[in-house]
Amino acid sequence: MGTLALCLLLTLGCASSKNHWVSVRSTPRNPLTESLNLLSGEGPKPSGRTAQMLRRYDLEKSADQDLSQAITRLMEVYDESLDREVQYSIAELAYIAAKRAEKDDKRKALAFYGTSLVHAYDYLFDRQQADTLNPYDPQFRGVCDLYNQSLEGTLRLVQAEGSLRPGTQGVVSTVGHECKFDVVLYSSGWHSEDFDSLKFVSDYQLKGLKNHYHTYGLGVPVIAQRRSHPEELGAERYYPEKLTFPLTAFLRIDRIEPKDGMSPKARHLVLELHDPLDRQTVAVSGVRVPLESDISTPLAYFLDQPDFEIDKVSTLGLLNPGKVEKLQGLYMLEPYDPEKMPVVMVHGLWSSPVTWMEMFNDLRSDPQIRDNYQFWFYLYPTGQPFWVSATQMREDISRMRLSVDPHHEAPALDQMVLVGHSMGGLVSKLQSVDSGDQFWATMSDQPFGNLKASEEMKQGLQQAFFFHPNPSIRRVVTIGTPHQGSTFANDFTQWAGNKLISMPMKLVNSRQTLLADNKDYFRNNAPIDIRTSLDSLDPDSILLTTLREADPAPWVGYHNIVGRQEASGIYGWFSSEGDGVVSLASASLEGLPNVRSQLVVPADHLSVHRHPQSVLEVRRILLEQLGELQRSPFPVSSVVLANAQLPADESGKTPGSASAAGPTLPPFSGLPIQTQPAAPRY
Repeated sequence: MGTLALCLLLTLGCASSKNHWVSVRSTPRNPLTESLNLLSGEGPKPSGRTAQMLRRYDLEKSADQDLSQAITRLMEVYDESLDREVQYSIAELAYIAAKRAEKDDKRKALAFYGTSLVHAYDYLFDRQQADTLNPYDPQFRGVCDLYNQSLEGTLRLVQAEGSLRPGTQGVVSTVGHECKFDVVLYSSGWHSEDFDSLKFVSDYQLKGLKNHYHTYGLGVPVIAQRRSHPEELGAERYYPEKLTFPLTAFLRIDRIEPKDGMSPKARHLVLELHDPLDRQTVAVSGVRVPLESDISTPLAYFLDQPDFEIDKVSTLGLLNPGKVEKLQGLYMLEPYDPEKMPVVMVHGLWSSPVTWMEMFNDLRSDPQIRDNYQFWFYLYPTGQPFWVSATQMREDISRMRLSVDPHHEAPALDQMVLVGHSMGGLVSKLQSVDSGDQFWATMSDQPFGNLKASEEMKQGLQQAFFFHPNPSIRRVVTIGTPHQGSTFANDFTQWAGNKLISMPMKLVNSRQTLLADNKDYFRNNAPIDIRTSLDSLDPDSILLTTLREADPAPWVGYHNIVGRQEASGIYGWFSSEGDGVVSLASASLEGLPNVRSQLVVPADHLSVHRHPQSVLEVRRILLEQLGELQRSPFPVSSVVLANAQLPADESGKTPGSASAAGPTLPPFSGLPIQTQPAAPRY
């Protein structure tokens, strides 16, 4: 069995290799480490400019003996001079004092962190000195780092005393003052009850993703873990367990007009938790300020969790499809947004949604993509024939739409893009064609109504072989897809697959009963004889030919990406020109209806969907769709209603009749669209 498994891995393996996505740093990442000698044996030291300020006011020896006294003296100097150089020195020295006190006196450390925070904030946003702010001075970025690191130090100490959650309060101390702050979550998709706990991005080193998307500004990037609810409703049921998402913590420090008995230095503080996928800037004192953010590390942290055994799922889905049925379906790693167009990513053989993380990480780093698209992932057992998975996906998409948008009031959901790698491309394409009688004709030349079978079996066959294209799908992108099969699905690998892949006994027994009850009913080469995914990818499979020649929906555009690698090594011994698993001829869609683009990239089968050229091509396709929608004068809702035959609900309202603004698209050809599975042709 081990030899056979190895053969499968070397030939058709599309699996994601086991990976460690993050590692824990020995010390948190800190941009002040070098400038302030934070890790030196002698302890933190002031920078050269701050040391000069201490010498200027004869505070060098005082700072060595008692740093707090030097800070107090510089505060007096600043109150008289309003010199920004002095203010910077106060913030830096207070941060150093906090780092020195952190181990022995956390309360004292908290007070110094707060002092550094307030002075760094005032340096940046004091309106009285706005004209003297010099963004070209390296000190400007230095004070941004002081604000960020003082805030992170504060949050670490506050969290150690109790959880930081939206709707709660924390305390920031300064030298001589104590201020409470409210914790508020700003996100269009996540809510306070979704928030479970947070971790700091600076504690982790990104490993599993090639590209790290980190933006620079103010705030502390954190990893928030989602809390599951007892009863998940709507889109919530599509979020995986222990999902994590990015946030940026920003402490707003506003002055308060002093009243009777109030300190003239009183402040109002709010800790704002911003979703960087929603917004990249905040307004402070009339200025747009960029937020420091990290969208890659929270994703990698989620993928690295022990409970997320995706490689086990990939292998189980291939070798024992029945055991993955509970996990099968659509997954969302971002909050559902009815105003964003869905991009559904469908993995290939011996694989899982993790195979898309490189492309997902790259695509959502683009503001235009991020602001207009949401990414969903489809997980299915890859050991079963691809048309079985396509049938299940058809039902899962329909069930999802009923769950999140039962009255079809979200026009953006009618602009769906499917992106499929390898066998996932076949599963995706089957969502966009009309079966007619062609698919059943591969099974039998006799009417479907003559079939002798249980109602359950008949219904399953009807759904698999009689269907209409999904009216919400606009584009299908296939990558490294064996449209005409693969020569690696040969007699040996199919034999090995039948030995290794354990199909559910219910399906096996049903097939045997069906054949026994319907002698001379099925064709000799009918797909009913095909048991596994490897069988279904045989170049001689009649269903592959049927799919290739099937009538596509007139509103769907196809885009194809083909891998080509140098024919060397083990692939060169057995494969024709192509990606090592799929030949160029099989992967090509040239000359077929509705094909809008085709690109060949220099990559093998395992990496073609991660290749930079493939990612850029998918980005181009998404931007192309966005551009066409923006130029079209026809609103989505009116076009869909003009072409769809949708039943009214119990209130008499026609689903989709809402006039909510949304994306637009060119008019269809006028062909009627049916939203229910087609009835069999008798």
